[in-house]
Amino acid sequence: MRVTQSMLSNNMLLNLNNSYGKMSKLQDQITSGSKITRPSDDPVIAVKGMGYRRDLGQVEQYTRNMNEVNNWIDTTDESLNQAGEQMKRVRELVIQAANDTNTPDERAKIKAEIDQIRQQIQDIGNTKIADRYIFSGTRTTQPLFENGAIDPAKVNSEDVVIEVYDGIQMKVNTPGAELFQNVDDMMGKISDLLDPNRAGGPATGEEIGNALGGVAEQSTGDDITAIHNKILEAQADIGARQNRVELMENRLGIREVSVTKQLSDNEDVDYAKAITEMVTSESIHQAALSVGAKIIQQTLVDFIR
Repeated sequence: MRVTQSMLSNNMLLNLNNSYGKMSKLQDQITSGSKITRPSDDPVIAVKGMGYRRDLGQVEQYTRNMNEVNNWIDTTDESLNQAGEQMKRVRELVIQAANDTNTPDERAKIKAEIDQIRQQIQDIGNTKIADRYIFSGTRTTQPLFENGAIDPAKVNSEDVVIEVYDGIQMKVNTPGAELFQNVDDMMGKISDLLDPNRAGGPATGEEIGNALGGVAEQSTGDDITAIHNKILEAQADIGARQNRVELMENRLGIREVSVTKQLSDNEDVDYAKAITEMVTSESIHQAALSVGAKIIQQTLVDFIR
């Protein structure tokens, strides 16, 4: 095959153009830090990157969900803890009131504090996170206590759940209708025992003392000890869920690190390798330019001179 000067020149220009293209691609990689700047550069890397970013988006959403879970559980725990502290104070007041040396007036003063504690516990039952009541089951727009009483028709004991991982949902609320109703009934019973104008006459110290409970075989289930134990059981359940939340947060953290590394391995440039290739390409390009210049110079005109 006859090789002409035109063919040599065209091949040289084609090779130089390819060299410029390779250097441009390497320069883009070094500048952007990414192996590709558009999906067409490498469709396989692009598709994998979309998958990794989708996974990271899910992890971010689950992390936000976990923050909401923590908000519910921590608020519930604090509310139940407050209710438990109030039960301790009620116990102290009942022990004080059970002494028959108290006058009706003194018991009336204790009753006044008991009534205030009862109101405080009702307020605890109406605890909200933002605009959602946490003890009303799934009817979070409805307060548990309304006008000092619980309307079973307006609240429920259903679970509020939040998704915290693929296919994994966590219960975040503690339905409080039954628990707080028991507390409120007990408080009403104690208040009635301390009322100087109680029907049938003032209660005796023994009758008041029976409200303390503490003896399993004599407990009616509505005394202070029994009710306080129910509050503690609810707190224990909250504690178990808090432990699980920590495990799920650790799992999400590990997942985020893993997917981020996979995304980095898939897309991020190996700077040392890219710079080495860039230097090599530049050297080859300079050599091609030097050789090409000599080829272009060798024309018939050069020999005529």
